[in-house]
Amino acid sequence: MTATNSVVLILGSGPNVLEAQKWPKEWFDSIVVVNNAWRVRPDWDVLVFPEDFPADRKPPAPAAGQVWIEADAFVPAQNHFGGFIMAGATMAYTTAYWALHHLRPRVMAFMGCDMTYAETGATHFYGTGTADPLRADISLRDLGAKSARLAVLAAQQGCACVNLSKAPSALLFERADADGLRKSGVSRVFQPDRVKALQERESALGYTTPDGRYLNDAAVWDMGALAEIDQGWRGLLRK
Repeated sequence: MTATNSVVLILGSGPNVLEAQKWPKEWFDSIVVVNNAWRVRPDWDVLVFPEDFPADRKPPAPAAGQVWIEADAFVPAQNHFGGFIMAGATMAYTTAYWALHHLRPRVMAFMGCDMTYAETGATHFYGTGTADPLRADISLRDLGAKSARLAVLAAQQGCACVNLSKAPSALLFERADADGLRKSGVSRVFQPDRVKALQERESALGYTTPDGRYLNDAAVWDMGALAEIDQGWRGLLRK
C-alpha cells in the first residue's frame, strides 16, 4: 500500500475524536484508525492494532478496500525510524511511523490523540478506558519529546504533522483545521546537522529491539542519556 502527495487522517480514541464523524471523506486520501477508533466512522481505510488487542473489540471483518495492520507490519516500520525506545511505544506514534513509511503522506493530521486524560468522566470516546500512554514505561517518559521527534523526521520526508484537536494536548504539532489540510505542508526546515547529531546519539546507545519487545527496567537503560536526547528533540521544535 503506497500513496503520494496524500493527506492522511489518524484517529485515536480520545473523547473529541467524535468530531471527525462530520468531516467529509474527500478532505482526506486515507483514514487510519487506531484500536477502537474504527467505531468512529465506517469509511476508514486502515486499522492498526497490537497483538494483544481483544478479539471482541475488532470489527467483524475488513470491508472491501480496508486493511488491518498488525505487529508484523508496524514493528519493522517503527524500527526503520529508530525503534520503540526512541520513538515512543504509544499506538498513535507507532501508527504514525507506519503511515509515514508506507503511505508517504504530505500531511499527517491527528485527532483524538492528545494523550491527556481527565481524572473523572470520559477518558475515551466510548467512556472510561485504560490510559495506555500513562502507564509506567521507559519509552513514554516524555510524550511531547516523542511528538517533536516524529514531527522533525516526518518533515525531513516532506510531511507535515498537525493536530486537529482544540483541546490541551501532549502533542507539540502545529494546530490545524480539517477543512484546510489540502493547503497544508511543511512550514519549517530543521537544521539537518542537529537532527543527524541526535540520531547519532541514539544509534550510539544501541537500544534496538528488532522484535519490538524490550525490558521495561530503568536499570537496563541510561535514563539520563535518554532524557538528554528527548530534550534535544524538543529543542528542535521550539521556534
